[in-house]
Amino acid sequence: MSLLRLDASIQGDQSASTALADTVVAEVMAARPGTAVVSRHLGKDPLPADAWAHATSGGFVAESERTPQQRAALDLAAALADEVRAADAFVLAMPLYNYGVSQHAKTWIDLVTTGAGAGVPVLEGKPTVLVTTRGGSYGEGSPRAGWDHNTDYLRRILADLWLADLTVVEREFTLVGVNPALDEFSDVAAVMAKQAEQDAVAAGRALAAR
Repeated sequence: MSLLRLDASIQGDQSASTALADTVVAEVMAARPGTAVVSRHLGKDPLPADAWAHATSGGFVAESERTPQQRAALDLAAALADEVRAADAFVLAMPLYNYGVSQHAKTWIDLVTTGAGAGVPVLEGKPTVLVTTRGGSYGEGSPRAGWDHNTDYLRRILADLWLADLTVVEREFTLVGVNPALDEFSDVAAVMAKQAEQDAVAAGRALAAR
């Protein structure tokens, strides 16, 4: 089995989404040590922010008339789509930032869409684990209920458009212990952290069993 892992965190070693993705991958490797893992860290090595614009505009002109930037962007889009096609399974660590999807993750999605073709179900039937984390709480009844515009968006892309066999591992209140204003939620945050770790272990084992 070949596994493509993507991270979109900008938090480095402090990233909660990276830690959970590490757990998923560790479970896969424990069960299937021969798994080939390809890693792309969109947070540490972001894709060019203007690549999608160049790739899109380049698609509307003859190849001979494309600028060097358009050619490079289209080549990048094709390479990213090929990287997805080549993998058998996926672990995507994509946290919530500013109530929405990370700009790094969005650029990757847009370029893969361009490289594969709009509407092409590039993940069809492939087991995919989405790890997503949120600094606060966005559940029903919370003051920010409905403000998470990341998780549902990623479900629409990965499962509904790309037809992945999707499992979602979520953790909230990752800023408890970092932001003093959230200290009162320490107990519930600890429960959420433990549950997310258990979910990550289960997701990794299920992925390995495929």
